[in-house]
Amino acid sequence: MKRYEKFAHHIAELIRTGVLKPDERVPSVRHASQTHGVSPSTVFQAYYLLERRGLIRARPRSGYYVNALAERALAEPLVETQALAESTDVDVSELVFSILDSIKDPNTVALGSAFPSPELFPLPRLARSLASTSRAMHPRETVTDLSPGSPELRRQIALRYNIAGVNLPVDELLITNGALEALNLCLQAVTEPGDMVAIEAPAFYACLQVLERLKLKAVEIPTHPRDGLDVDALANALQRLPIKACWCMPNFQNPIGASMPDARKRQLVALLHQHQVPLIEDDVYAELYFGQHAPRPAKAYDSEGWVLHCGSFAKSLAPGYRIGWVAAGRFAQKVERLKIMTSICASVPGQAAIADYLQHGGYDRHLHRLRDALQGQQHAMMAAIARCFPEETRVSRPEGGYFLWLELPARVDSLQLFRLALAQGISIAPGPIFSASGRFSNCIRLNYGTPMDKVQLAAMQTLGNLVRDLA
Repeated sequence: MKRYEKFAHHIAELIRTGVLKPDERVPSVRHASQTHGVSPSTVFQAYYLLERRGLIRARPRSGYYVNALAERALAEPLVETQALAESTDVDVSELVFSILDSIKDPNTVALGSAFPSPELFPLPRLARSLASTSRAMHPRETVTDLSPGSPELRRQIALRYNIAGVNLPVDELLITNGALEALNLCLQAVTEPGDMVAIEAPAFYACLQVLERLKLKAVEIPTHPRDGLDVDALANALQRLPIKACWCMPNFQNPIGASMPDARKRQLVALLHQHQVPLIEDDVYAELYFGQHAPRPAKAYDSEGWVLHCGSFAKSLAPGYRIGWVAAGRFAQKVERLKIMTSICASVPGQAAIADYLQHGGYDRHLHRLRDALQGQQHAMMAAIARCFPEETRVSRPEGGYFLWLELPARVDSLQLFRLALAQGISIAPGPIFSASGRFSNCIRLNYGTPMDKVQLAAMQTLGNLVRDLA
């Protein structure tokens, strides 16, 4: 973390904890420079960053002041305590498809989208990598670089694992058509129809759709909005039920944004090792962290090959290229054979383009800008919620990714809210699509991956008014 970022974080904490109150003047550039032993330019950079995040604003010839939009502290969603069923047959696809089909209008304000704004990605630079690698590609490579995938791309991914403290052999890696294919293949490799799979509650709706397609039963495990999957509840379920796999997102979980502390990840892996249950780790948001250090994957604590770690470039670099991967541990060969039997390989030109970009395109510089933008957009959306939504609203506060989970007043039906909002040209993701048993009826997921411009802010005001009417 650079010096100006550290100072910005310090001021942001003073605002968050109420030491600096709305409309109160923050320390002047001169005073902050002298007090904290940093240069005036460092203070200016920090204040510009806080402005972009919506936390402070400049007043002409007066200085910087705490933004009044951030005045109300937003409570965290309550931990799910309702008793969970032994297992649940999954039947959510019709609801999910009806919601996804209804928001295809490009004029809709996509607060329910699963992707951040495409403007945040270096698509022109990627296009140059695609063009240059396609021209240089030997014809033989179009038929030899099939599964398990491009050697150079796998090498680049292995290097990034190494940076994260995970020593991973390249031979363990398989390139897939996005992370969703990787997750599908992993689940097929370790289960049979009718088996039980432990999942988070709430869970990403695509996870539920995969279980439904493979005719698997869901065992919903309570998930804390800050610390992630409840390992004690999972241990209890493993004692009682013949669970064959566990699918979870330890980092920046979709939809609630939770991140498991390292100790809990280690506990999770040890528990599943003990029961010899594979962990399918969905880690597609790992690069979108806001802190100084990247979060470690659960895979980092796997010494016996029971963790199948799935990643993707769709959320951090290239949404349309559909390039993902899996480090499948002891199941690598089985997963690769399933890949060959289903889609043979991922796009060879797409693999080559991303490998070239990772090597020459400045991926880490791009990620730094992306994280900064997303963190600022999170602050702006939190401020809009504080201003526009009822006081009973509870909101998660993730330390990465681009989703917020809102628990609305108990009287609000999020499916009804979805229909009303869509009629106003606004999409949201209602809570029931994230549950095998249809819970979370008063919850929604919002995407802050698009800058909070006038259109977005007006949509938030409209949505807040609809919530107030329903409450």
